[in-house]
Amino acid sequence: MKKQYFFKSKMRIFLVGIFASIAVVSCTSSDLEDETTKPIETEVTQRQTTAFYDNLVLRWAPVHHQDVDNAGCGSMSGRGDYITAINFDNDWVSTNNWNNIEPSKGFAPTAHCYYSVVETNTHYFILYAFFHPRDWANICFFGLDYHENDLEGQLSIVKKSTANNGYGEFLGMVTVAHSDFYSFTPSGSPLQANHESIDGTVSYENYNNQAHPVTAQESKGHGLKAWPAYKIIGDGITYYPSLTTAEVPANNDDRDVKYKLVNIFEANGFWDRRFNTAFLNNAKSFPSTQGSGNANTPWNWDDKDDNPGVGELATDPAKLVADYFKNLGNFSTTYTLNPYKGIN
Repeated sequence: MKKQYFFKSKMRIFLVGIFASIAVVSCTSSDLEDETTKPIETEVTQRQTTAFYDNLVLRWAPVHHQDVDNAGCGSMSGRGDYITAINFDNDWVSTNNWNNIEPSKGFAPTAHCYYSVVETNTHYFILYAFFHPRDWANICFFGLDYHENDLEGQLSIVKKSTANNGYGEFLGMVTVAHSDFYSFTPSGSPLQANHESIDGTVSYENYNNQAHPVTAQESKGHGLKAWPAYKIIGDGITYYPSLTTAEVPANNDDRDVKYKLVNIFEANGFWDRRFNTAFLNNAKSFPSTQGSGNANTPWNWDDKDDNPGVGELATDPAKLVADYFKNLGNFSTTYTLNPYKGIN
């Protein structure tokens, strides 16, 4: 009896040990899976708050230099280079903007910047866009080189991490200058040129005790690049980001003007009104009553000789960044937030 009991006990211990080992292996596998997914899920859940995204966008919003030319057709003594709201004249009609920006019309060019945030498990892609009622030229002749409405901007690439109070690490940007895109990285960025060259270095300027990327737009045509690829020559405006304040430059050489950040996807705003034919053509480009050509929305921006498709700088930024850069490290192309694709 003792031997039988001893044998059964040993068998019980042996079997319990096997099941325990299986349970441990199973739990360990599950725990490892949870360790790789839970932080991401928690992070995404936490970061879908309005306050977080507002502060994320503000944290990496550029200090923006705008060159000003006070002479030439469309200049209005420099006013033609001031950034402003798309509906600065209190309507969403795009065929009266050339005229309504005239000082005599009484509409103030308060500074605004339009933005969107697209997110994967590993990165944020923040788009910033600046609007001018006029893309103008020194001489208005036969409708060449100028048109009503102008929208150009940039895509900022931010790696998720706990750095900068949880707002991640700025790795670089792709900017829009007319029909071409340009790539810029800050010193120390791991990003390297892939199918497109890197065109320069991003500089920083301290604002509210934080280092912000610096961008600049040329006068007249308003192409945008990282400063100093474009820079202020003579007169110019320096704009600083704000979530609440939109200011008007005091003069053509005002170096401290606040621009207000506006979500492209705010209710009844830019994106929601895209099918309004008085506002946009085919939901993707601005009409023009002056000169030739037209401005495009971010979801219609296109570099004519790169691999990504039309609008993908805004709508599929992970794809574009993976094409433009290599040495991305841990880089997900699965979107957890992409309002252009209906992922919220």
